[in-house]
Amino acid sequence: MEEQCLKASVNTCGDCIKSGSGCAWCKDLNFTKAGEQEAARCNTAAMLRDKGCSSNGIINPKNDFIKTKDKPLAPGANPVQIQPQEVQLNLRPGLPQTCQLHFKRAIGYPVDLYYLMDLSYSRKDDLENVKQLGNNLLTELTRITGNARIGFGSFVDKTLLPYTDTNEAKLQRPCSDKSEPCQPAFGFQHVLSLTKDGTKFRDMVAKQHISGNLDPPEGSLDAIMQVAVCVKDIGWGNSTRLLVLATDDGFHMAGDGKLAAILEPNKETCELVKNKYSKSNLWDYPSVGQIARKLEEQNIQPIFAVTKKMETELSKLIPKSAVGVLSEDSSNVVKIIVDAYNNLTSEVILAHEALPDFISVKYTSDCKGGESPSERGKCDNVNIGKEVIFNVTVTVDRCITSQSFLIGPLGFSEKMRVNIRTRCECECDDSNQPHPHCGGNGKVVCGSCSCDPGFLGQRCECKLGQKDEASLKAQCRKDNGTECEGKGDCLCGRCQCYSTDSGGNFYGEFCECDDEHCEKANNTQCAGHGKCKCGKCECDQGYEGPACDCVKSDKDCMTDEGVCHERGKCECNVCKCERGYSGAKCKTCSSCQRPCKDCVECLAFGTGPFEKNCSKACNHLKQETVERLLKYDCRVRDKEGCWMLFTMTEQRGFDKYYVKVLQARASLERRMFAIFFTFIHWF
Repeated sequence: MEEQCLKASVNTCGDCIKSGSGCAWCKDLNFTKAGEQEAARCNTAAMLRDKGCSSNGIINPKNDFIKTKDKPLAPGANPVQIQPQEVQLNLRPGLPQTCQLHFKRAIGYPVDLYYLMDLSYSRKDDLENVKQLGNNLLTELTRITGNARIGFGSFVDKTLLPYTDTNEAKLQRPCSDKSEPCQPAFGFQHVLSLTKDGTKFRDMVAKQHISGNLDPPEGSLDAIMQVAVCVKDIGWGNSTRLLVLATDDGFHMAGDGKLAAILEPNKETCELVKNKYSKSNLWDYPSVGQIARKLEEQNIQPIFAVTKKMETELSKLIPKSAVGVLSEDSSNVVKIIVDAYNNLTSEVILAHEALPDFISVKYTSDCKGGESPSERGKCDNVNIGKEVIFNVTVTVDRCITSQSFLIGPLGFSEKMRVNIRTRCECECDDSNQPHPHCGGNGKVVCGSCSCDPGFLGQRCECKLGQKDEASLKAQCRKDNGTECEGKGDCLCGRCQCYSTDSGGNFYGEFCECDDEHCEKANNTQCAGHGKCKCGKCECDQGYEGPACDCVKSDKDCMTDEGVCHERGKCECNVCKCERGYSGAKCKTCSSCQRPCKDCVECLAFGTGPFEKNCSKACNHLKQETVERLLKYDCRVRDKEGCWMLFTMTEQRGFDKYYVKVLQARASLERRMFAIFFTFIHWF
């Protein structure tokens, strides 16, 4: 695509390269003519060369991509799965830069699995099976990864009505069967931090007893939030983090707390006191969105192990999650977890954290279906030892301070740090001494004069106080209006424009332009399909309309006689008629007057007012003389008082007609006689 430079307010080399990625600056001393604005130095590199700028005189900064050396692997550290760990991008605003991230699943990468179980009364049989699964689960995970840990926590619901019976006796023993062990009602409790000791898992879980509540939905989202944010308590390591949620019922979500007069929203912080969730009865349940965000921030991949009747929709809302259907007694839970682990870890989703303002990122990959740029990179069936390559394209829209952000595969703690600096200043290597080119009253900066205090002008030729102030200010008023339209200062007879509130610039000879106040569609300037230039939208190719909100097409404007019968313009696929014409395709004009005498007479019979300049005065008519005319729509007398009969058909465009004229002219008396004779002949 041909490079463009859509410059706005440009006075310096820095202004130029900030105005667009296609803009370059010519620093040749004599490139501009006397009186010519310095903005003439700013254009595409090709245009500058065409105008005579030397190759060495063109300043056109490009992107720099620097791959930071990968840090060496420390003894005992986890295997490295992504390369590189850090890159430095020095970007020209508007100019995309692509770097690569390599991901390779490593053998022996550790796994942390936290088992979060619903201990409401309906889960009594399942608890007995879970007490036996610790060693089995660790054995299976260790067989796959060589390095696994397991932890345990449980939940029921808030201990308030209508979720739980608040009778004191019921709070202490909420189970209906008085003969079996039962623990007091609770919200969430952390039982066992992550450990490699399967026996300890078995022993700690063996001490757990069933509890109970009233309504079927449980407080599972409260529990998930605490598991995600209480990193130190749970013991999450630099590992693949899995959270297994085992339940047979639905979940309360944000807003349900109002049923118990809980109005304070969930604050997404760790609130474990003696391993129990202390804000259970004070804070509302978190939303699904809050849960999804926190799990992603902490690289935790959830596995929802649920009964058939409760096959959850949560996995559709939370990226990098899996669902498995439990048997009636949860005896298949190990198989569910192992299968889910294999599925989750073979799917690689590359994403970034919240981006700094004015930075955008797109991804492609060498995987099947990864050719089209998207908001996230994705590869399926990535087995251990297989390497996949993601192309990461970063664009910064404007000049910003140095920023950084992280990119990495969801569910893995490893990230690539992307450091961003913008290239918004010119490097011209000029002398700091007064220069003859600037009359000795300033120095040269990238070919332009930077004047000493008290001097102004293209060559610093204007000394304040030497010229009449009123005449200088008059040069800054458009049509004797406000000085620089109130958007700039008048200096030496030229407007120096202010910056806009949003950091842009007013520009133009009188600062009459800015690029921030154009028509909007869907609350977006130029509908996102164009650029605002001096208050008007310049639409991208394929779009049109004052707000660039229409796909360019003339399909509904076409007729057999051209677009809108050539009596209007097609805008947004609708005819905009001109000169009084109306209708969907500008076919009719109720106020238009058709020529009905003089031109017809001169064209058909060579008489009348236009007989001497007929071809010139009547070139908008095409005329044909015929011997018979079955019907006519116009009857007028000519110069000699005879009747002319003719039909008139409008042609495409304006004031164009095709006229058929009866060859024979007759007086009124002859015409009446002919009609009478015909009548007698018939009868």
